Amino acid sequence: MSKIKIGGWQQKNQEVVYDNPWIQVRHEEVIRPNGTEGIYGVVHFKSRAIGIIALDDDDTICLVKQSRYPNNETTIEIPEGGGPLDEPPLEAAKRELLEETGLIAQHWQPFMELRTSNSVTDEIAFIFLATQLSQGKQQLEDTEDIELLKVSATEAIGMAINGEITDAMSVAALLKLALIRQG
Repeated sequence: MSKIKIGGWQQKNQEVVYDNPWIQVRHEEVIRPNGTEGIYGVVHFKSRAIGIIALDDDDTICLVKQSRYPNNETTIEIPEGGGPLDEPPLEAAKRELLEETGLIAQHWQPFMELRTSNSVTDEIAFIFLATQLSQGKQQLEDTEDIELLKVSATEAIGMAINGEITDAMSVAALLKLALIRQG
């Protein structure tokens, strides 16, 4: 008897094969929509992805340049981080913006929600627009090596379009900002 049925998929069995404070990896035996048996690997995130477009009064966006271990590269992104599942996403966004940039925003608005890689993970991303900024003190975590970049919104959007910014959350948020400005 299946444990879960989602659309045409049926889960027969699941086993946790890896677990750490941030993720859990499950091996699942399934019946596919066509009725054949198969397997599926699922990465469960123990936090939400949080992103912030920090837009100053002079139409400047604060980006972060940092090393990303899994891909062995340095990337340019909007400020991002993780928010525990029991913490409201807005509170996580306020904390992450302060930690990574030292910025404090007086005005916050939800900007978009994303599924970051819904074919293999259950991670949900919440992106906020933060405005009316003031500078506080950056509070980097041990895992962060961040350089702040302040560029015009137009330049940041251009960086997403021309491939200088490749982080999915950043690209999606900046392109949405571009579309909103056109309309």
